[in-house]
Amino acid sequence: RAAKAVAAANKTIRALIILARVICGDETPIRSGPGPKSAKKQYLQVACTSLLTLYYLGERTLASFRDFVYSDLSGTVVVHDRYVNYDHFDGITHQLCTAHLLRDIEDSAQTYPDAAWPAQVAEHLRGLIHEASLARSEGLAVVPEDRIAEHKRLFRNGINVGLSEVRRVPGGTKVKQPPGLLLLECLTNREADVLRFLTDTAIPVTSNQAERDVRPAKTQQKISGRLRSGKTTRDRYAIRGYASTAKKHGRQVFTAIYSALAGNPWIPPVPAGT
Repeated sequence: RAAKAVAAANKTIRALIILARVICGDETPIRSGPGPKSAKKQYLQVACTSLLTLYYLGERTLASFRDFVYSDLSGTVVVHDRYVNYDHFDGITHQLCTAHLLRDIEDSAQTYPDAAWPAQVAEHLRGLIHEASLARSEGLAVVPEDRIAEHKRLFRNGINVGLSEVRRVPGGTKVKQPPGLLLLECLTNREADVLRFLTDTAIPVTSNQAERDVRPAKTQQKISGRLRSGKTTRDRYAIRGYASTAKKHGRQVFTAIYSALAGNPWIPPVPAGT
C-alpha cells in the first residue's frame, strides 16, 4: 500500500533525476527472495543528488542499467566508480570518483613499495581536489588555471613515470594486466573524466552521496539478511527513495509517509529554470 501511495512522487523524482545537470550513481549487491544464495543475489542501483534519491532493483548488467535511468540521460554528468557499464551511454559525461582512484593509488603504493610515482600522483590529485574545494567556497564556477597548473604538471609527470616502470604483460588482449598499469592507463587516457571537477565546481569529486544512499541497504542486510521477495524489496526501496528525498528537503519522514498514505503524497518541487 505504501509503495503505491508514493508512486506519483517517485515518478517526479525520476523525472528530476533525468533533468539534473549532475548526479551520482552507485550499485551494491543485495539478497532478495527465496532459494539458494546465488539465485537471491541482485543489485540495488541508486541515482541521486543532494536533494533526490531514486532506487532500482535489478542486476549488475547493461540491460539493468538501461532499464534504470541512464538511457534517458542527455548531457548529464554522472559521478561514478568507473564500473564499465557506465561507459555504454552516449548521453552522459563522466566524473570518475576520486575516492576510488585514491584507494587504487594506495593499493599501487603497496604493490610497488619502492616506486615514487604513487605518492606523487596521490599528492597532486589531492592538491587539485583541495583547490576545487577552495574555489567552490569562494563561489567560483571554474578553478582558475594558475592555481592548478603546477599540480596538473606533477600529477601527469607521476603518471608518466609509472607508465615507464609498469609494463604491459605480453600476450594479447586475453592476458590479465597488472591493476597498477590499468589504473595508470585510466588516469592518462581518461584525464578529462578524472579532472572534470576542475572545469565545473558544481561537480562532486566523489560519489560519496550515492554510497551514503545505498548504505542503509547494506546495514539492513547485515542485521536481518535477505528480504522475502523481489516485490517486497522493490516496494521497500520505492518507499525509501521517497523518504530519503523528503528528508533531503528538510521534511519529516513520518509526516511525508503519513501524507502519502492519506492520499496526499509530498511531491519534490521542480527547480526554477528546469
